[in-house]
Amino acid sequence: MRTHRAIASCLAAGCLAASISGQGSAAAAPAANAGGYSVAKTLPIGGEGRWDYILCDPQSKLLYVSRQTHTQIVEADSGKVVADLKDTPGVHGVALVPELNRGFTSNGKGNSVTIFDLKTHAVLGTTPVGENPDAILYDPGSKKLFTFNGKSQDATVLDPAADPGAKAVATIPLGDKPEFAASDGHGHVYVNLEGKASVVEIDTKAMKAANVWKIKGGEGPSGMALDAAHHRLFLGCDNEVMAVMDAHTGKTIATVPIGKGVDACGFDPGTGEAFASCGDGTLTVARETSPGKFEAVQTVKTKPGARTMALDPTTHTVYLPTSEMEELKPGEKRPAPKAGTFMIVVVKHHPTAAAAR
Repeated sequence: MRTHRAIASCLAAGCLAASISGQGSAAAAPAANAGGYSVAKTLPIGGEGRWDYILCDPQSKLLYVSRQTHTQIVEADSGKVVADLKDTPGVHGVALVPELNRGFTSNGKGNSVTIFDLKTHAVLGTTPVGENPDAILYDPGSKKLFTFNGKSQDATVLDPAADPGAKAVATIPLGDKPEFAASDGHGHVYVNLEGKASVVEIDTKAMKAANVWKIKGGEGPSGMALDAAHHRLFLGCDNEVMAVMDAHTGKTIATVPIGKGVDACGFDPGTGEAFASCGDGTLTVARETSPGKFEAVQTVKTKPGARTMALDPTTHTVYLPTSEMEELKPGEKRPAPKAGTFMIVVVKHHPTAAAAR
């Protein structure tokens, strides 16, 4: 994600399951929409380094947290660190391929992907990709792994089943710096282009960019989430809006006001709600309130710096990493996190509570 952004300023980083599945109409979502969200607890994690993407595995109830030079694997319920992958330089994100029992990290400073065992957490090897890989995504439709490379402005396509761990099979030029990505699992991968305020649709059969769509009313897109059942992309943008785009036509349907410093989005198919996590310490909850009309239905106060998120759609729980921060020193673009204060804010859905607007 954006390493130039201040700490107080988006899978996705929600779960992959939330990006590739969905049931029912968003405008007539399940009864869970009658409820609201609140901070349930904060998990003290500790450890050194800044953070970027966080990924939730709903099956194992584990969180995968990128920490600049290493990657923590954390129990979602207790906050216990069960493993710590060392030597993932400049790590941004994690992707999981459960059928292969393999996980993969995108190492921005290493121009590489680290492959690890999902059960033992042992590192199996590394493989080179493009320059400064940022987002990383497994597409179950093509059974390929994608890294989205900021400096080389392209996507590396890998075969995750190749021995000893992964093999690059294609490179897709993107023409601008990519940010977050999502897959519908049925032949399409979508990725934000930050500078051009656009979305690229990748044809995963031809392994090339099929369309580039301008986001109307949105600037500097970072977070992305997908409602695959209804072909809706939710795009967290720098100008404090979440843009909603038709994933078939590229038409921008709506923009919803959100907080400042968004860096991740999520979508829960069980409730029909989309989320934008912002560095100003807010989590915006939005949904389709009538056909074609999207509104923010709640703003949850989290903590400053909690700009990325992961979603467990099986429990309707959102996880947001952050830290206590040092005072900003002269010449610094962003404050340093206080040693040992890294935490994960847990926001839960309460179906019987009245949603606060």
